[in-house]
Amino acid sequence: MIMPSVSLPEHMDLFEKGIAKRLDFSYAGSQSLRIAQLLEDGQLEIGAIHTYVELYSRLYVDLIPNVVLVAAYAADREGNLYTGPSTEDTPALLEAAAFHDGVVIAQVNEIVDDPKDLKRVDIPGSWVDYVVKADRPFFIEPLFTRDPRQIKDAHILMAMMALKGIYAPHEVESLNHGIGFNTAAVELLLPTFGEELGIKGKVCRHWCLNPHPTLIPAIESGWVKSVHCFGGELGMEDYIAARPDVFFTGPDGSMRSNRAFCQMAGQYAVDMFVGSTLQMDPLGNSSTVTRGRLAGFGGAPNMGHDPHGRRHPTKAWLEMIPKPDPVARGKKLVVQMVETFQAGPKPTFVETLDAVPVAQKAGLPLAPVMIYGDDVTHVVTEEGIACLYRAESLEERKALVASVAGITDIGMAADPAVVKKLRFEKKLLRPEDLEINPAKANRSLLAAKSIADLVEWSGGLYNPPAKFRSW
Repeated sequence: MIMPSVSLPEHMDLFEKGIAKRLDFSYAGSQSLRIAQLLEDGQLEIGAIHTYVELYSRLYVDLIPNVVLVAAYAADREGNLYTGPSTEDTPALLEAAAFHDGVVIAQVNEIVDDPKDLKRVDIPGSWVDYVVKADRPFFIEPLFTRDPRQIKDAHILMAMMALKGIYAPHEVESLNHGIGFNTAAVELLLPTFGEELGIKGKVCRHWCLNPHPTLIPAIESGWVKSVHCFGGELGMEDYIAARPDVFFTGPDGSMRSNRAFCQMAGQYAVDMFVGSTLQMDPLGNSSTVTRGRLAGFGGAPNMGHDPHGRRHPTKAWLEMIPKPDPVARGKKLVVQMVETFQAGPKPTFVETLDAVPVAQKAGLPLAPVMIYGDDVTHVVTEEGIACLYRAESLEERKALVASVAGITDIGMAADPAVVKKLRFEKKLLRPEDLEINPAKANRSLLAAKSIADLVEWSGGLYNPPAKFRSW
């Protein structure tokens, strides 16, 4: 089985019942624990844990599918499909089978008689072999909604440091944010703390991003010029339709997403990736694969690495060159924003990633590292910013990581004299070095403090899923 996103229990039932054995995937999310258990029980074999673009690419090389199952909102009698805001990876998956003697089966919510009744044609009927009308609409999980009520003061402090210590000085105009409360805090600080810094129009103008509801205040405040999306987000449909000046929409008003194109844009066209992780080792290697949990990576490794094929220069990209050199290559900013401890409490900074023994037990030839340390330019924790791109040796890189690792074992081993030197050289930035008072890092700075506030910012167009409503 090839599944870019393993999101439903029924996906795992195929392996538990013995219908399928081997899995190649990118992201597991809510099924990460079950994948780990089935792997432990010998009912599942992992081909590889891929990045999205990597998996799509292999569909045209050595993982060519014989049968592809896709979902769409509607089809006509000729098989033309309307996939709407959730087009995502449908074209990449479908074309691999349609043009290599494969079979394409589409599950749809409705079948219309007249092709004119389709809002638009996203997939031509000549690519589709069978259309099946489902007994109920296909399930969509609101993966990218973060309730502002869950944003903590620590998230706000890290967001303030990132804005003042990274976004502002490098004038990062194009970027991707991963899913998390750290990045949600950044988005909600743009109309407040960002305005105070005077960086509007200089940063955060062009995004490769799922339609995060927490970006609504920044859009409405005039910060955002464009957003190209990997996929849709439940409840954001009407708001997106009302902002064709920002989002990529069709004449019908619905968004056109394309995960493959947006992943490529996030890889080559943006200046910065900001994400998080569950574990990081002393060199800055990170992974979301931990003991008993195989979450996969999604698109983080695509966007969280420095693509050596890039050639177009920007201020941010050029400023990552450590020393002037006419043939030097710029570098994408890759920022990891993490708290020093996860829930549990479990230390984020560890001597050896859990991914190493997990790989050995699963028979994988390499540990599933999400983002390699040599791609990471900055690590941000509640302790400060470690500017890894300025490290002059592996030992200095390790010292920088340790300097922001707090009271974890890694952090407690940091040499105070070395830490002092790193601060003097401005390779390590504490909150006070940025003239940020941690006591002022609180929820009063958020442009929206609840889902209800986001609805108000949207003019009532954002329709949050029921589980996020408190009214």
